Amino acid sequence: MNNRNFEEWLSTFRKSIEGFGQYENFLQVYSNIEKFKLEIELLNSLVGSKNIERDFENLLARYPECLKVIPILLAVRAEEIFCCDTNYRFDEPKHSVEQYKYFMRATGLFELLENHIVANLYDYVTGVEVGLDSNGRKNRGGHQMENLVERFLHEAGVTYHKEMYLAEVEKIFGLDMSAISAAGTSTKRFDFVVEAANKIFGIETNFYTGGGSKLNETARSYKLIAEESRNIAGFEFVWITDGNGWKSARRNLKETFLVLDMLYNIRDLEDGIFLELFNE
Repeated sequence: MNNRNFEEWLSTFRKSIEGFGQYENFLQVYSNIEKFKLEIELLNSLVGSKNIERDFENLLARYPECLKVIPILLAVRAEEIFCCDTNYRFDEPKHSVEQYKYFMRATGLFELLENHIVANLYDYVTGVEVGLDSNGRKNRGGHQMENLVERFLHEAGVTYHKEMYLAEVEKIFGLDMSAISAAGTSTKRFDFVVEAANKIFGIETNFYTGGGSKLNETARSYKLIAEESRNIAGFEFVWITDGNGWKSARRNLKETFLVLDMLYNIRDLEDGIFLELFNE
């Protein structure tokens, strides 16, 4: 059982682990735009058009590849948009010009262009791409904790595998993981698997800046894995988590803390817990 003080441990949780790169990946933004630079410039010729439907029709007749840019004008990163029982394709012409014209009018794109609501499509698309990239921050934030943990694994000098499923753990290390996998029916995957100190360590990592029901579900799930792992010889379950979001879900986290000795936070990593854990 865990003999550490839960409240003292929780008090060392961090508000954030975000670096400057968390906020915007401008290299990716510019790269996405560069792919369609020519098509954007061609569509830009429609800005301020006095007869936009005719000009749009003429443009598509000569440069049908301009269709590829239309979804991004609506902040959609897809080649197909389902609307009003019709699947509009934009990777190549699949519909009549009249259908595409109807789509442009109905979505407000013609109005955007002909009424000078935007002055330059290149600048407009840059803004859209920045917005779409911002939606990816959540995923980048999740990966930041993994990257941080991986840095400490490097420093510990251990052999590890990333994103390994239970079936792979069984195959590579010869362990019977049925206590966790529900007799092979679970598709559980560990963020890292470490082979050290004559044991196999399955490591989960996460960081929560805000609260919510997901945290309670996560704590309950990992508590169950902790209890089930005790029946697997030569295997240890390790959970590394942090973030002030846990302070609103402390009750469920504490329940897991009391049954999982190997529940750590960033402070524990900085204090050398990996060196201690993997060199017993």
